[in-house]
Amino acid sequence: MDCGICTSKTILLFLSLLFWGAGAALAYVGAYIIMSYRTFDSFVADKQSLIPASIVIITSVVMVVIGLVGCCATLRESKFGLGCFFLVIVIVFAAEVTALVFIFIYQSKSAQINQELERSMNETFIKYNGTDLNSKAVDDLQSQLKCCGVINYTSWYNTPWYERNKTIPPSCCINTTRCTGQTSQFYQEGCVVKLEKFLHDALNYAMLVILGFAIIKFFGMLSVCVITCRSGSRRSGYEPLYA
Repeated sequence: MDCGICTSKTILLFLSLLFWGAGAALAYVGAYIIMSYRTFDSFVADKQSLIPASIVIITSVVMVVIGLVGCCATLRESKFGLGCFFLVIVIVFAAEVTALVFIFIYQSKSAQINQELERSMNETFIKYNGTDLNSKAVDDLQSQLKCCGVINYTSWYNTPWYERNKTIPPSCCINTTRCTGQTSQFYQEGCVVKLEKFLHDALNYAMLVILGFAIIKFFGMLSVCVITCRSGSRRSGYEPLYA
C-alpha cells in the first residue's frame, strides 16, 4: 500500500476514534460552562459567553455518528464517503473556529463585562435577607468561591442586612462552626474578583480544548485530500511519480 495512503488512513482512523472521544469531551466542556453560569446566574447579566458553550454541545451531538461514517469511508476508500466525511469535518472545524471567535470577543470585552458583573452583584447583595433564593445564591457564591462581599467584607456594611442585624452572613466565615464575627475570621477577598477569575478560567479551559480538536481536524482534512487524490490515481491506472 502507498505509504502516503497508509499514513493518511492511520490519521483518519485515529481521527474517527477521536471523534467519539471528542464528542464526550466537548459535551463535558459545554455542560461545564453552562453549569458554571447557571450556578451563579443571579450575578451574571451578560449571557453572551453561553453562545460558544451551546455551539460546542450541538457539535458534540453529531460526533459519534461522524466517527462511524469516517471509519467506514476510510477503510473502503469510498470517494463519496470520504467526501461526506470531509464536508462534515469542515463544518465542525468552522463551528469550533466560530466558538473560538466568540470566546475572544467575550474576553476582549472583559472590562465592560466586569463592570456589569459588579453592578449585578451589588444589586443581588443589597436584596439579601437570609431566607429567599437570592440569599441562597449569595451564600452559595461566598462559600464555594471562598469570598466575602462584592469588593471585600466591608461591602456588607452598606447593605440593609447589616443595618438591621449588625452582622455579616455566616457564609463569609472561613470556619462557620467557630465564627464569632471578628473580621479576621472572614474571607478577605471579594466575590467579584473571584467570580471573574472563575469564569475566565472556565473559558480558557474551553478554548484550549476546542483549539486542540480544531488542529486535529485540520490534519484530518489534509488526509482526506491525500487518500482521495491517490485513490483516484490508482483507479485511473496512473501512479504518482513520488509514490
